[in-house]
Amino acid sequence: MSSAVVIRGLCVGDVGALLDLYQHLNAGDAPPSQEAVRAVFAHPGLRHFGLFDGEALIASCNLAVIPNLTRGGSSYGVIENVVTHADHRGQGHGQAVVQHAIDQAWTAGAYKVVLTTSRKDPAVWAFYERCGFDSGDKRAFVIRRS
Repeated sequence: MSSAVVIRGLCVGDVGALLDLYQHLNAGDAPPSQEAVRAVFAHPGLRHFGLFDGEALIASCNLAVIPNLTRGGSSYGVIENVVTHADHRGQGHGQAVVQHAIDQAWTAGAYKVVLTTSRKDPAVWAFYERCGFDSGDKRAFVIRRS
């Protein structure tokens, strides 16, 4: 990574760059409405993080910290939408932004962080394991709206 790399929280003003980056996650996704953008960035438990090289947003993920009544009332974190620009993969940017989100979850008092992926590529699974996630700890189940 170059010395100009910085990780910071994203805000509404970063949405254009974030939506462009999301094309490297789900090419062809329809853009959200302005109301959806405002609602997402106003949500109190949801934060988006971006890794910038200079002015260019090249990696991102989001973290939801969810209040909880088990584990002594300790919250838990959920990381989603992990993406690195295709031209910048394999350089540690994705791992850096995921680690930043994990650190933020610990700072918020989370007792665990959960991450799911729909990718079937073992290299992607190995990436998440390098980030510290244990694929054998829990099993995830997903249901999608038809």
